[in-house]
Amino acid sequence: MSRDDFAVMMEFLTARLHEDETAAKALKPGKNPDVQRLRDRVLADVEAKRRLMDWVTEMPRRAEASEGRSRWQKLAGEVYSEQSQRRRSPVIWELVAAYAEHPDFHPEWRLFDGDPVEDESHTGTQVPTV
Repeated sequence: MSRDDFAVMMEFLTARLHEDETAAKALKPGKNPDVQRLRDRVLADVEAKRRLMDWVTEMPRRAEASEGRSRWQKLAGEVYSEQSQRRRSPVIWELVAAYAEHPDFHPEWRLFDGDPVEDESHTGTQVPTV
């Protein structure tokens, strides 16, 4: 998966979480305590997913903030951050898969038995299994 593809997935997920949060906050529990529990659970779920997104992108952010390092230290940091993101990116695939029925969901993001579906039609290359 390219950085651009990953960035699109992150933008998609960020937008879906914002929608979920907005919908949950719009719930008016009234006399039904189940509605309040549902609202609270959705809001907690949104926050947990945002923390997971931060965890996935933590090392790339650290590499970008590598001022004062030598050129070789920066290069090593970039290589490490790319490997870290590649190993952590399955978390994003799993989170995005929950929105497969959304109209903005890309077919190449579908999971099959836990792995991304191989799609040679979009870019001419296979989507990597993570």
